[in-house]
Amino acid sequence: MGRAHHAHYLVWCELGRTHLMRERGLAYAALERTGVFLPVAHAELEYRLGVGYDDEVRVETQIDEVRSRSVVFGYRLFRTMDERLIASGSTKLVCTDKQGRLQRMPDHVLDALDAAKG
Repeated sequence: MGRAHHAHYLVWCELGRTHLMRERGLAYAALERTGVFLPVAHAELEYRLGVGYDDEVRVETQIDEVRSRSVVFGYRLFRTMDERLIASGSTKLVCTDKQGRLQRMPDHVLDALDAAKG
């Protein structure tokens, strides 16, 4: 078939999200060491074009919404050879403790996410 599997699109979104968070001083590993976990609670993607195995993909990531216990990221994925939009979507992450119980995000996390909101 010569096309990337549809599940890879979510992986590309995750890479974009982790990069944005790291740029804002919110590396996942560091957050988890402090007891802050951000699992994905909802994911939504609209596929527009297929991507070949050797195609390069560029991901634009933004923060759409920040709440005391959740954050929503938006994504636009482009095929770099022609800059055509291949997919768009969003993920909602919730803040939990190590046991998976919902908790409020620490103020420094909320502040950093709010400052990055697009």
